[in-house]
Amino acid sequence: MQFRVGNGYDTHPLLKGETLILGGIEIPYKKGIEGHSDGDVLVHAIIDSLLGAMALNDIGTLFPSSNSKYKNISSLKLLKEVLSILNQKEYSISNIDATIILEEPTLKKHINRMRKSVANCLEININEISI
Repeated sequence: MQFRVGNGYDTHPLLKGETLILGGIEIPYKKGIEGHSDGDVLVHAIIDSLLGAMALNDIGTLFPSSNSKYKNISSLKLLKEVLSILNQKEYSISNIDATIILEEPTLKKHINRMRKSVANCLEININEISI
């Protein structure tokens, strides 16, 4: 059995008038994330990590912002597509550890919902996800 590790990172600006979506859930806040898709930087970083572990480039290569098909798409749909690739290649996820760096808003009360959302999408146990 081959063990592989990926590392993902993503950043987008926070802007007034946008929706803040992290881990597939909407978080009430005065600003949101600007992006071609829903801008979910947490899911984007997880996607990059999984693609990196499989040596398959990055999210921008697989889901280019130049393709209107991905405009305003839920990042969880993109993650589901990556899971399909992962399954086709017969890889499995042992755990995911992700860090969100934000000055505000406070995310503590949203973390478990984010973990559940990502775990459900990836069809893994919530105890295999740390945020």
